[in-house]
Amino acid sequence: MSENREEKLPLPRSHELMSRDDTALLVVDVQGKLITLVPGHQKIIWNIGRLIDGARAMGVPVAATEQYPKGLGPTVPELAERLDDIRDKVTFSCGSCHTLWSGFKRQRIHRLLVVGIETHVCIQQTVFDLLSAGMRVYLAVDGMGSRYDIDYQTALRRMDSARATLTTTEAALFEWCERSDIPEFKTISQLIQQTSPED
Repeated sequence: MSENREEKLPLPRSHELMSRDDTALLVVDVQGKLITLVPGHQKIIWNIGRLIDGARAMGVPVAATEQYPKGLGPTVPELAERLDDIRDKVTFSCGSCHTLWSGFKRQRIHRLLVVGIETHVCIQQTVFDLLSAGMRVYLAVDGMGSRYDIDYQTALRRMDSARATLTTTEAALFEWCERSDIPEFKTISQLIQQTSPED
């Protein structure tokens, strides 16, 4: 009898996977004066928008930063209208936004999905500070970019070697959702089926 009961138990959820209960989304510096210089920026903005919408549907906290907005301008309107929490900074790393991290700590967030620009500057420095602080870091590689591909690719390799986890927008959305028999799956499914702006 106990053997049959054991056969029906699911495998424990992997610690490598994000959960809606312990993960937040961080959107880094997607400002108009910067993002338009990045190749494929329309698709990057679209993917970040889908992640924000998915996070909202799943109850995943979302925060964003802007690098010196007085000089570089605000977050692009199509993302800014979806964001409630945008922090100013002058350091390249978001590590200087101390109230952001204390807020995540209170919510028992220990995983961050990071998107935005530029991969080799603000993203990379933020990721290394997060890893140093003991956070698990995930990077949606189709939701970030740099002006030059060599910087983007090198930064991804460097962060990967430091144990940040590379993923994609679609994989992250399904990971947060985890199963198809919950009401939120309908929203996630609709986000997945959206047509890319470059298709």
